[in-house]
Amino acid sequence: MNIHFIAIGGAAMHNLAIAVSQKQGYQVTGSDDEIFDPARTHLEQHGLLPAQMGWHPERITRELDAIILGMHAREDNPELLRARELGLKIYSFPEYLYEQTRDKTRIVVGGSHGKTTTTAMILHVLRLINIEADYMVGAQIEGFDNMVRLTDTAKVAVFEGDEYLTSALDHRSKFHLYKPDIAILTGIEWDHINVFPTFEQYVGTFRRFVELIEPNGTFVYYDGDETLKTIAEAARADIRLLPYNTPKYTISDGVWEVGGHRLKIFGQHNLQNMTAARLALTRIGVTDEQFFEAISSFHGADNRLEFVAENKDRCAVAYKDFAHAPSKLRATINAVREQYPKKRLIACMELHTFSSLDARFLPQYKDTMAKADVAFVYFNPKVIEHKKLTPLSAEDVRLAFGTDNVRVFTDSHELQAALSLLSYDNSALLMMSSGTFDGIDIKRFEQQLIS
Repeated sequence: MNIHFIAIGGAAMHNLAIAVSQKQGYQVTGSDDEIFDPARTHLEQHGLLPAQMGWHPERITRELDAIILGMHAREDNPELLRARELGLKIYSFPEYLYEQTRDKTRIVVGGSHGKTTTTAMILHVLRLINIEADYMVGAQIEGFDNMVRLTDTAKVAVFEGDEYLTSALDHRSKFHLYKPDIAILTGIEWDHINVFPTFEQYVGTFRRFVELIEPNGTFVYYDGDETLKTIAEAARADIRLLPYNTPKYTISDGVWEVGGHRLKIFGQHNLQNMTAARLALTRIGVTDEQFFEAISSFHGADNRLEFVAENKDRCAVAYKDFAHAPSKLRATINAVREQYPKKRLIACMELHTFSSLDARFLPQYKDTMAKADVAFVYFNPKVIEHKKLTPLSAEDVRLAFGTDNVRVFTDSHELQAALSLLSYDNSALLMMSSGTFDGIDIKRFEQQLIS
């Protein structure tokens, strides 16, 4: 099989390209107009980095068995136009994942938050109890070389299910293509306002996801979410419903325990994610004893409440997180607050995504940082201009967050200076972004701050 990836540099795309190239008898090529690290290094290590950047329609020939089209390729992409002209088979990456796993038991994890962590938990347990699985997960996780794996031998496939659009040719949500046997929804909180202008439209894509569960499948859902409860009540009669909530837990010397099992993770949202993973795995025969023995060694997925540093002399700790949406921000701050009730919590977040920088969406952030002692919010006005959104002022953002502890910055150097002036004695530092605060090496910076 000769397969060509258009827009190979995407996070999911380059990992899928690596996974496909490792299958016997498959030859992989790819193209993109620009590729950044870590994708660039990963592709180079596997001999898949395009020799030249840009689009080269002359490379699209009838010798190709299939094209895999990335989300960032536009409809007028020269290579895509050539592929359509030749009548080549064109897949989006979720469509290709489904085609490669259609005869397997598919576990798909969706929701506005917690997808990556829940998927990582499932994979961690399967690895430790020696159940082979194909997978796609949105972050690097301990014990796994790649974010995508496809085999001819695994009988189970585990996918992180994203509700964002599939490709320039297919405007369905990605997770609509996976048709799960076991579906998980962790919660629904409005996001991706550029695709779903209203909350009702956003809910609709999750409702459709549940409708696409395979016959006699299973729906695992967080029943603390009223919207999810409504969706569950309307589910087909053949679908088995498995609701969950926060399990009972204790905290002793900073260690969280559930049912006598000591955990490496903390935070109520992570306990909810863990319960979702456990219920899903019971449907493929994993016992609770097996699950808890394995999950007790789970540290978390990359960039999800990730421990960065500790200074015991100053009683200071530092964490970083991917949190940027309101529900993620609130859950992460609350988790650190509960873990370190006697420390001063210094929380710093970046508004970086399309939704977070949209004036219509900003009110969703009200009170999300209320439990922090010091709350810094950063955004770059040039990013707003680049995204062609209505300009925001620092005061607009401060008022939207709605609490007196919030201070807003629009200059990355001023933010760093303000953080550097704080005392970190007996403090927990938490920096959260899906970006980099305009070029900050977040881990290194946090280490410097508390050292």
